[in-house]
Amino acid sequence: MEGDTFAGLGNGTQIDGKVFQTFQKSFVQVQKILDQNRLLINEINQNHESKIPDNLSRNVGLIRELNNNIRRVVDLYADLSTSFTKSVEASSEGDSSGALRSDGKAGHKRNRPA
Repeated sequence: MEGDTFAGLGNGTQIDGKVFQTFQKSFVQVQKILDQNRLLINEINQNHESKIPDNLSRNVGLIRELNNNIRRVVDLYADLSTSFTKSVEASSEGDSSGALRSDGKAGHKRNRPA
């Protein structure tokens, strides 16, 4: 997969396979955290509805965990945004073909006359 490019931006810009893998990995992490949040929210709701003092006390820790998970998701999206912006900028600055190589450097392709 290294060195492969994917045309996925809709404007003719291509992204490197390594960059794509990084995005995919981050989105998988985000999805795992969101799945965990769903479970936490369900448990928080059940504890709240039970009105049992121990369950309500437990919610304090669960809500803290939920808040930390939300922070992690925000951080992951911020990192993704920064990485995406850098990839697009590097692509548009250094390569007329719009492709980035896996080493982070722009590749140079010679355009053949039609």
